[in-house]
Amino acid sequence: MQDNSNRNTIIFVVSAMALLLAYQFLVMGPRAKQREAELARNPPAASAQVQAQNLTKAPPTAAEALVSRQVAAAASPRVRIETPALSGSISLRGARLDDLYLKQYRETVAKDSPPVELLRPEGAQHAQFAEFGWAGANVPGLPTADTVWTQTQGATLAPGAPITLSTTNGAGLTFTRQISVDDRFMFTIADTVANTGTAAVTLAPYGSVQRQGLPADIGKNSIVHEGAVGWLGNELRLIKFKKWSKDGGSTYPTTGGWAGITDKYWLAALIPAQTEAVQSQFRVTKSGGFDIFEANYVGAARVIAPGRQVTETQRFFGGAKTVPVLKAYETNLGVPRFDQAVDWGMFWFFTRPLFQFLEFIHSHVGNFGIAILLLTVAVKVVFFPLANKSYESITKMKKVQPQIEALRAKYKDDATKQQTELMALYQKEKINPVTGCLPMLLQIPVFYALYKVLTVTIEMRHAPFFGWIQDLSARDPSTVWNLFGLIPWNPASLPMVGGLLDTTLHIGALALAYGVTMWLTTSMNPPAGDPVQQKIFQFMPIIFTFIMAPFAVGLLIYWTWSNILTIIQQYIIMRRFKVDNPIDSLIAKITGKPRLQE
Repeated sequence: MQDNSNRNTIIFVVSAMALLLAYQFLVMGPRAKQREAELARNPPAASAQVQAQNLTKAPPTAAEALVSRQVAAAASPRVRIETPALSGSISLRGARLDDLYLKQYRETVAKDSPPVELLRPEGAQHAQFAEFGWAGANVPGLPTADTVWTQTQGATLAPGAPITLSTTNGAGLTFTRQISVDDRFMFTIADTVANTGTAAVTLAPYGSVQRQGLPADIGKNSIVHEGAVGWLGNELRLIKFKKWSKDGGSTYPTTGGWAGITDKYWLAALIPAQTEAVQSQFRVTKSGGFDIFEANYVGAARVIAPGRQVTETQRFFGGAKTVPVLKAYETNLGVPRFDQAVDWGMFWFFTRPLFQFLEFIHSHVGNFGIAILLLTVAVKVVFFPLANKSYESITKMKKVQPQIEALRAKYKDDATKQQTELMALYQKEKINPVTGCLPMLLQIPVFYALYKVLTVTIEMRHAPFFGWIQDLSARDPSTVWNLFGLIPWNPASLPMVGGLLDTTLHIGALALAYGVTMWLTTSMNPPAGDPVQQKIFQFMPIIFTFIMAPFAVGLLIYWTWSNILTIIQQYIIMRRFKVDNPIDSLIAKITGKPRLQE
């Protein structure tokens, strides 16, 4: 039997990378099927108070033409919103939150890029909005999406400056709504119903956030959760848009919690009073050729006697899923598990601590790129003893390579004898061939966690490093096809092959640096005994250069820097054991001096 350590290394590396690229399909898929029975629809029983599907205005039909955002917003009188983090307006028609921009986030890294839009008025394409109110059976004149409220207090909604709206049903009920907002992303809605009539009424509070249709780039990401999200019934509930559209959603009885609709970085979430027993629902309807996604809840009915009034306080989060902000709301407002709106993945117990450590480093250095470099050093330091033994074993393997080749040649027709002699040689030289995979094995969990962190956390979005790298969460913008920007030409504009040059064949400077460092680390390892394995090892740096090129540039920085540290560590060990290495060989060729001899 031949020594299989090199072949095992190849199998391990390829399998590990395949796992990282396809874990959502191979692991999350079965997990989603297992959850399917639990998330099966459980429509609420009919009651005297309200049905969740009757809470909101009927969505637009195909016959209703969509209008521009500006036209849709101008169709209703509005109250302006202006905070350090948000801008927009509230529609007095329906008292909806339906016009919201995130001032601190831009669509792209360009300085003149517009702010990110979160909410959009109904009637415009891809509308998204939130509304609150009261519902009840046999109660005439309740406010609807068409009710125009009167602004009775406040001019502009701002932190410390709430606004008050009011309306009546003409039958003895007066509805008053006070809306306040903090300096981040949280709105507080206090709804009061005063009964000045002669008969008691039964009403239940509700909240709803709705999204009408999806942009082309939403719901396609298999790595990051986008769709319904909520902490309901003391459990995190997740339904991707595709499954949501297919299955129609689910209903969950719960006390408190929260529910909403999320994109990769943005969240619109309803938060009832945490002592309120509610029936929460994720539902979808078809209208106008697109899906209407809705997260809503209905609270318990309350009887309002003549001459009495009741007040219900609810909250709405509309903003970026910034981890410290979500944690602050969890702590200060009692919103349970709110930071789980960030998709930490199956291995959250590793992903989240790594992010916290990275955030800690960033708080001291002020640059996430540098934080990644320091994180890499920290990982190397933690695993240094184990990695050092592995590299020593690899170096010893290379040192005795002539003896190994001699044994293979001598016993090429007797596999059993060959294996016995090889094991005796390994024992004599204190070599463990299995440890060759150890450095890669140690880095796989960090690789996965950093990949997830770079993908899902808003803190990494548009986070600059130096030079041309202005977004650590995106791919390297440079490309070899225009000499890394030296030629003022966009390869994507080339007929027929432009698409390939801008996607599959887009090779940036960092991808090339990664490929070179991978080639050097591979060259420092003992050559494979089989010629086919040798060819595979020679091509692996090229193959992985193309595999890694589309990954987030922050991940390439980590992996390239990790390779450089590995090269330094291996070089020192090889010099100590007086083993020839490619660095000394290159120096010898350049200087003309004899290289280090074994």
